[in-house]
Amino acid sequence: MPASRARTAICSAPLECPSSPGLPTRILIRRPSASETSSTRSRRAVSDSSAIVGPASETPVGALRESFGEYRAPTGVADAAAAAEDSALSDLRDRVESVSEALGRRIKILVGKPGLDGHSNGAEQIAVRGRDAGMDVVYEGIRLTPARIARAAVDEGVHVVGLSILSGSHAELIPTVLAELRDAGADVPVVVGGIIPPIDERALLDAGVARVYTPKDFEISRIMGDIVDLVAERNGVAAAAA
Repeated sequence: MPASRARTAICSAPLECPSSPGLPTRILIRRPSASETSSTRSRRAVSDSSAIVGPASETPVGALRESFGEYRAPTGVADAAAAAEDSALSDLRDRVESVSEALGRRIKILVGKPGLDGHSNGAEQIAVRGRDAGMDVVYEGIRLTPARIARAAVDEGVHVVGLSILSGSHAELIPTVLAELRDAGADVPVVVGGIIPPIDERALLDAGVARVYTPKDFEISRIMGDIVDLVAERNGVAAAAA
């Protein structure tokens, strides 16, 4: 079966990943299936820019994916070392535990990279810090279509979607992701990080984005604390004091 016809054909089972000692955390990393070969990967030597809008079957690249599948490279996040212990991480972990207990399951975040942006460092830092804080994290790597992000949000049952975009196409892609999420029935808050001018930040907030983070927001534990509070607020539970 071609990889694009069934999500499980290109997605591994959830992986137990390194984290701080004693934490029952996991991060769901999407990896290529064992059956993929170099010839499969070579068939992907086409830009996926035309697949960003419209159903996959209505674009040339989408038709190729339907026929030959798609190679998704490993992200490396699963093997990232745990962060050094400090008071900020300890406090964040306590807040995650408090809200997770109130929710009845662990806070789950989807970290997505829409479009052709290949700069993944920021997204991966968020994914790893979420893991170390005790969240369940879904991260599928770079160059995702809005439709794929929305589908993953529904399939994984996440509490929040975090989007990272550094390509400058946030004004086009983020509203498209929001629309895809609405169409898919995913009623979850969306936070965005990237190189975003103040005028565009206001426009994204007006469009329905819950939080916007820019390079001035470099304290990762504080960002994750904001996300914990957002999940608590949207689900009507109390968050532990920061």
